[in-house]
Amino acid sequence: VVELTIALHRVFDSPRDKIIWDVGHQSYVHKLLTGRRERFHTLRQFGGLCGFTDRNESPHDAFGAGHASTSVSAATGMAVARDLAGDSYNVMAVIGDGALTGGMALEALNQAGQMRSRLIVILNDNGMAISPSVGALSRRLNKIRLNTRFLRAERRLSDAVTRLPLGQRLGKRIKRGVKGFLLPMIMWEEMGFAYLGPVDGHNIVDLEAALRHARDYDKGPTFIHVITTKGKGYRPAEQDAIRFHGISGTNGKSTGVSYSEIAGRTVLRIARDNPRVVVITPAMLDGTGLTAAAKEIPQRVFDVGICEEHAVTFAAGLATQGFVPIVAVYSTFLQRAFDQLVHDVCLQKLPVVFIIDRAGIVGEDGRTHQGTLDLSYLGCIP
Repeated sequence: VVELTIALHRVFDSPRDKIIWDVGHQSYVHKLLTGRRERFHTLRQFGGLCGFTDRNESPHDAFGAGHASTSVSAATGMAVARDLAGDSYNVMAVIGDGALTGGMALEALNQAGQMRSRLIVILNDNGMAISPSVGALSRRLNKIRLNTRFLRAERRLSDAVTRLPLGQRLGKRIKRGVKGFLLPMIMWEEMGFAYLGPVDGHNIVDLEAALRHARDYDKGPTFIHVITTKGKGYRPAEQDAIRFHGISGTNGKSTGVSYSEIAGRTVLRIARDNPRVVVITPAMLDGTGLTAAAKEIPQRVFDVGICEEHAVTFAAGLATQGFVPIVAVYSTFLQRAFDQLVHDVCLQKLPVVFIIDRAGIVGEDGRTHQGTLDLSYLGCIP
């Protein structure tokens, strides 16, 4: 997001204009541009810069982050607060395609699209979260294939092109291009947003033009679809996006096999012996050591995306039919599914196994990712 961040700070006036970064991994260039360059080597270290945005760290960090899918909700609240106060500053939410699959983000988009408040939602579409984005929405935010506007346009295009000299072959190629252009626009405009994109996320001129257009649009919320390559320009990051998802200022070496790897190997061994074992993780396949299991038994390993609530109730449904669901999730993210733990699993006394990763003090991820609450909130459930 180097070019996108530069464009945002050229077009808008931070901190008066509010830039809300979802999760916070995208905010490192933002930190460099807002007075924290000299301390950047302390990133994700004790007493150093936070690995995410932090309101206590800088007035340019409009909203604290760490967990995914919160930016649009926060931005919507700020936009409404601005309108109620009679102010005129701009509000932007920058969200990745992985975080966009989260239910909270979709709930916020549903509300924001129905209001006439000026709000800019910027989708940083690079096909990566902690693990590659999954699900229907992340596959090009998957096109509303049965939309009547698209179908009418498709039929008219097909009729016109088949009468050309090159006939059907040319028709198919043109139709694919028009489909890729029209369908995302239809999707977001049906939700109430003015759609801009797709925009080349590594072309500052195009980015600034799109941002200025969105800034000057006063009839409601705007959605800008930006296409980027994670780690663009740095070959190691381009080749291993998972490893470079979150970085620190240190060059620490591995001390051996991690607990996550041990857990993943154990799950795979159990699953080999029991065909009714099903493994579920909410966008943490690599982080919870399940990559090998996903390769060996893909039909029984489900990465459901950043959807912790769904993951737990999905597991509950499997358990009702005699399967043995194992949910692998970070401690800090399991708390997002507390209601599902109580209502859908425990009250029904369903046999669901939870592997809770990153429990206890977790170090460099900071206070948003500490796994210090799990014993308290799990211990109170009968």
